[in-house]
Amino acid sequence: MQVSVETIDGLERRLTITVPAETVDVEVKNRLRHIAKTQRINGFRPGKVPPSVIQKRYGKGVRQEVAGELMQRNFVEAIVAEKINPAGRPEFVAKSNNDGEPLVFEATFEVYPEIELKDIEKIEVERPVAEVTDKDLDEMFVTLQKQHQTWKENKRKSKKGDKLTIDFTGRVEGEEFEGGKAENFELELGSNRMIPGFEKEIIGMKVGEEKTIKVTFPEDYHVENLKGKEAEFDIVVKKTEGPVLPEINEEFAKLFGIEEGGVEALREEVRKNMERELTQALKAKVKEQVIDGLLAANDVELPKALVAQEVDVLRQQAMQRFAGQMDPKNMPELPAEMFTEQAEKRVKIGLLLGEVIKQNELKVDDQKVDELIESAASAYEDPQEVINYYKNNQELYQQMQNVALEEQAVEFITEKAKVTDKETTFKDIMNPEAK
Repeated sequence: MQVSVETIDGLERRLTITVPAETVDVEVKNRLRHIAKTQRINGFRPGKVPPSVIQKRYGKGVRQEVAGELMQRNFVEAIVAEKINPAGRPEFVAKSNNDGEPLVFEATFEVYPEIELKDIEKIEVERPVAEVTDKDLDEMFVTLQKQHQTWKENKRKSKKGDKLTIDFTGRVEGEEFEGGKAENFELELGSNRMIPGFEKEIIGMKVGEEKTIKVTFPEDYHVENLKGKEAEFDIVVKKTEGPVLPEINEEFAKLFGIEEGGVEALREEVRKNMERELTQALKAKVKEQVIDGLLAANDVELPKALVAQEVDVLRQQAMQRFAGQMDPKNMPELPAEMFTEQAEKRVKIGLLLGEVIKQNELKVDDQKVDELIESAASAYEDPQEVINYYKNNQELYQQMQNVALEEQAVEFITEKAKVTDKETTFKDIMNPEAK
């Protein structure tokens, strides 16, 4: 086998490989000899078909088949010998494939870029430090109460948090518009379901009260002919209801699967879940800054093949999300442009973290893998069952090993980076929008 390597452009390479005629011919003859023993052809006894007949009928197809296999096999041998690391599948083109002649073919492909990691020590990370306090736990219990609240009808003035049943009719420039009218419409004040100002204007209304309010549709409203328009709504309140929170007692605890230990056991379980979520959120905040710093400091030429593969992954994920909302047969083919930027970023991150792992000879920490599995399992009713499932499923376990190795790479960079700690709160980490 003869091999020549050519750089076409950037990461693109072309191998020209020559396979000796003898190698090809021997393989073809062996295949044809096997066919002669097994094929039934009219006018000849089994195993007695002349070689010339077999050659005429099957020779061309067999040679094409052999050539395809030899191209694949010799390509692998060539990249090993030349120490080349392809990114994506090669494209084969046979330049010469005639009887009695060498097989000459080209393999065009991309290679992984050579990466020189820079300025890891200059990456700046503001590491948030927070804990779950008793106040955080109390506020979480209020949230849990609201999730199981009931409603009690009243006759007082409505306030934020109440639920109103209303009729309304909307007009723009004196004319009613489509979608601007409803009867027995239930609206929880403070939910921000309506256009800005609508809920604020009806706070304080009572059962039987009527009122005309003025509001303005946002400039980015989804209905074109209503964007930025001023509107009037005639409101009639038909019912007002106030929230009734359940008592925090043993019955409340049972709503969350706590059969023994009552409220105290529930508080322990909720605190444990909050601490687990906080730990994950804090790690995510640090990882985000590390990744952003790594991307900013290192420019990488990306193999088009890897980006295309990542685009396909993102497209499939999007299709799966939409699958529950519409008939798959009616789903359009999502254009690659929708995912290209995200795919490029993910490929770049993968290449850079891979280089961190390679250069520093990081190996999977089995203890970290176990910790990740145990953390994921702790959210389930039977954690041990989930742990066993991960450990008995090679694909899932491999995925968790990859996650662990990626975390190790991020931790390695964090140790080298300029890190400053910043005290913060559970609420600010878990609900930054509210801040």
